[in-house]
Amino acid sequence: MGKTGWLILGLCATGLIALIIWLSGERPGSLDHRDDQIHLVALLMVLLFVGSGFWYQLRKHSGLVWLKYGVIWIGLGVLLVGGYSLREDFGNLGSRMAAELMPGRAIETAPGTVVIRAGSDGHFHLRAVVDGTKIPFLVDTGATSVVLSPDAAQRMGIDLAKLSFSLKTRTANGIGHAAPIRLREIRIGPISVRNIPALVNRAPMNESLLGVSFLSQLKRYAVAGETLTLIR
Repeated sequence: MGKTGWLILGLCATGLIALIIWLSGERPGSLDHRDDQIHLVALLMVLLFVGSGFWYQLRKHSGLVWLKYGVIWIGLGVLLVGGYSLREDFGNLGSRMAAELMPGRAIETAPGTVVIRAGSDGHFHLRAVVDGTKIPFLVDTGATSVVLSPDAAQRMGIDLAKLSFSLKTRTANGIGHAAPIRLREIRIGPISVRNIPALVNRAPMNESLLGVSFLSQLKRYAVAGETLTLIR
């Protein structure tokens, strides 16, 4: 192997060491955990395996061809180690893109945080698991309570005949009647709220309403443009 080969090897090793040092400084603690160290070692092994193939080709060539393959080798190292260091950022970017492409689906962007994209009608629709049953909801910050439609209540196994529709409610269609109940759990993605007061509406509804009795138990909820963020 000539001087050019040794030079390229030195540059590759120096580049990898510099990338690892940068990773430790830019992301303190990112290599403290054993799993992270194992993942990094696995990436370096992949890099070594691929690099061995380049090395085999390099032995057959010289001059400018050495330089060309050397640049490819260094670039591959930058991509692998750089991609590893930014894996969380890429994960969050993917989650946000999924939220944009799938309105109504709760996308987890961070632990205990989900985002929902508004539908074509400008409202936020989502599916929540209520006491083990998937129920479609319209998020309504103007509703003081979670309001289940009669159909949703029946799907959950609630016997409407045994409910007391004693509460009067004011709706867009006038005065209505609802029965108070208590739900064990409402789950939206990783977010779970337990022991929630709710109502079952007597009149049919297109969708159940996810109101303030649920939203107020979150750490924060916010609307920014066409995106709703829920944080537990």
